[in-house]
Amino acid sequence: MSDSLDRFSKISQLKEPVLKKLCEVLDRSSSKGWRKLGQIAGSERRFKVSSEDIEMCSLKVLELEGSPSRMLLRLMGERGCTTGHLMDYLQTLGNSEAVQCLKPSALQILIQPQSVALIAGHNLRLSCHAVGKSPVQYQWFKSKEEVPNSFSPDLLISPVHPKDTGFYICRVNSGDAFEFSQWAQVDVLNLSMSHVGQSYHSVEGRLKLVIQPQSQRLHVGETLQLECGAMGRPIPRYQWHRNGVPIPNATKRKLTILHLMQDHHGRYRCEISSSTERMWTNEVDVVVDDLYAIGGGSSEFFLDSFAEQLNATDKVALLIGNLSYKNHPQLKAPMVDVYDLTNLLRQLNFKVVSLLDLTESEMRNAVDEFLLLLHKGVYGLLYYAGHGYENYGNSFMVPVDAPNPYRSANCLCVQSILKLMQEKETGLNVFLLDMCRKRNIHDETTPNIVLRVTANIVFGYATCQDAEAFELSSSGFTNGVFVKFLKKRLLDDEKITVVLDRVAEDMGQFDATKGKQALEIRSSLSERRALTDPILPGDSADLAHAHSRQWAKAHDLPESMSLNFDCGAQIKLGFAAEFSNVLVIYTHIIKKPEDMSFCQAHVTDFSQDLDVDPKEMNRETPEETGIYLLSSSLPQHCLYTRLSSLQKLREELVFTVCLQGTFSAMDNDPVHWTKSINIGKPLIARLDLHRAMRRNSCLQTCMMPHSPSHSPCHSPGPEHHLQLHHVLHQAQDYNRLSPQHHYLEAHERLQGAVGSCGDSHCENLSQCNYEPMYDSSGVLSSSPGRPSIPIEASDDINELQTVFINSLQLQQQ
Repeated sequence: MSDSLDRFSKISQLKEPVLKKLCEVLDRSSSKGWRKLGQIAGSERRFKVSSEDIEMCSLKVLELEGSPSRMLLRLMGERGCTTGHLMDYLQTLGNSEAVQCLKPSALQILIQPQSVALIAGHNLRLSCHAVGKSPVQYQWFKSKEEVPNSFSPDLLISPVHPKDTGFYICRVNSGDAFEFSQWAQVDVLNLSMSHVGQSYHSVEGRLKLVIQPQSQRLHVGETLQLECGAMGRPIPRYQWHRNGVPIPNATKRKLTILHLMQDHHGRYRCEISSSTERMWTNEVDVVVDDLYAIGGGSSEFFLDSFAEQLNATDKVALLIGNLSYKNHPQLKAPMVDVYDLTNLLRQLNFKVVSLLDLTESEMRNAVDEFLLLLHKGVYGLLYYAGHGYENYGNSFMVPVDAPNPYRSANCLCVQSILKLMQEKETGLNVFLLDMCRKRNIHDETTPNIVLRVTANIVFGYATCQDAEAFELSSSGFTNGVFVKFLKKRLLDDEKITVVLDRVAEDMGQFDATKGKQALEIRSSLSERRALTDPILPGDSADLAHAHSRQWAKAHDLPESMSLNFDCGAQIKLGFAAEFSNVLVIYTHIIKKPEDMSFCQAHVTDFSQDLDVDPKEMNRETPEETGIYLLSSSLPQHCLYTRLSSLQKLREELVFTVCLQGTFSAMDNDPVHWTKSINIGKPLIARLDLHRAMRRNSCLQTCMMPHSPSHSPCHSPGPEHHLQLHHVLHQAQDYNRLSPQHHYLEAHERLQGAVGSCGDSHCENLSQCNYEPMYDSSGVLSSSPGRPSIPIEASDDINELQTVFINSLQLQQQ
């Protein structure tokens, strides 16, 4: 076994005995202790250990059993410091006793067994791999009993049965040293004894809901039993809810309530989560009848209550985030926003397609694929984050390859997509547009898009008409203003317009954007449609199944594989999906020959279609290669590579895995072995979005002349015209308008009126020939007469607020 330190593990992963001993050494040393260590770490500015941090650590001596060293190490760990960095600092410190604390022991467990939930009949594999200075021996236990004939690093039970449910642990021996692995829980789901609902994958595919709870009607005094179940590794956690409120101590797959009371009547569902993911079961009704109050018509009432429950035949969402523009300012927030909404919508059982940085043809083809998943009764949701504009009541999404200036011919019209969705007879159409709605002075096109009169349309605009949408400036990755508040409400079991109203109220309390960005809602929704509504396939079950296969085709990850090289080394090649068009590849050394002093595996020779930067491949941390959102859920001690823009891949993805090793007997000269790997077309690449626009269905409705005011969807009939809900958290003059004024203004705009968002400040700016714009330094300027393209601001929102208000006051003067 090598005496080298595992330099890439986090400080938080140090075992408690090691951490305790190290802190004792640093606490008692005056010249070479924790304070000097903090100064050394702070001098590099890598982990930003300030004098204030050191002072805060020193206060720990005032606490009972408080440790300044432990506080310092925790701060450094939270800021990304690894044990390798810590070892370097301790060596610079010259504290040999502290350095010795981090030296590896004679026996180390490198791979711990992971808890897992799986279906009876599948194969169970638990793994525990260790290295020692002498040969390593293994023995597996289930609880306190030895598992017969379980002497290998991998415990395999094939097939697994419900009786195999339990807790497992592995004892590892190497000479006189021994270690126990961590406990691994195994939960075997017996589908033959439970109701199996439609299965749903979570965002990373690590959770799969396979058992849904069932509605029940019981009498007072009887026992309620609800069950759900999800496959996953690590094993999922459960929390049952009644009427939207968590039930205390209801944290198991099976919810049992003895001696029912009428107070237990309500709607139940279960939240299923892992360390990085969360999803929900269907919501079910539990009716509790009093034995003395049951009449002859009760069963009919019970059935009627279920009939009143609105449902979707399926749920499909297309999420597009454009940030890496070629001819316009770059954005940050769309990546984080799309990632967070993907997680949330999949918890609501949406089939989600999440895509980053699409060109015009790729966006149009993605919309066509999205439309293929729609049919009668489906809930369709489109979310877009990026540059955009609005002319004559029509919203346009700007692709990453749009020229400067851009016009409608270079962009996608949202209303044309709505028209195509209506032709599918969808049950609900939701558009969440996180983009600017400034008028594009370079585009005078007035498309005439004739929409049907349907009572199932909801528009949620991140900002009001003729205004900009903002993202918060940050050194890291944060949400835009809209999603910052939307993600807190999206899982609420409420009518979708109620959810958006609450988001609007939350945004209105955000000081940074008061008077500049306000959520606007337009809706023709006449029923209590909610994103939480259950899915019932209805008469189109076969069609829904075919559409599910179409969606799954673009979201199946390549299988992880184990590669054996002639030298005796074994490599694990794994894959993860960050988005539908972003693939993460990681390599991990499972086994290397004893006489090999160094071993590393990296990937290379990717297709030129993907334009992968070699400097960002095979990095030792996910963050170094641009993997910020998945980093916490990826395995450690690997080399990571991020492949984006998979939609550009024209052929199957073939690449090379290169193993590099050195042997002390060969003077440590590097030796190379290679293997060619073909994983086909992964994820969205299977849909060939790179091709020329195939059906042009989205394009055909985008460039027709005439004004949208002649469209039947703008009919003055009170039952059908879209209601415009303005948020009353804008500029002060606009706050003075009465609700009646808002309604009349909305009615006039829907009759064809074209203008600003109604803000008197905006009107004054228009009269003065002034438009807000951002120069190369990101400062808001006011150059009269200078043409500008509407952009989202990526600057510090607090500074912009002051500058913007001052500019308005100056202009009014």
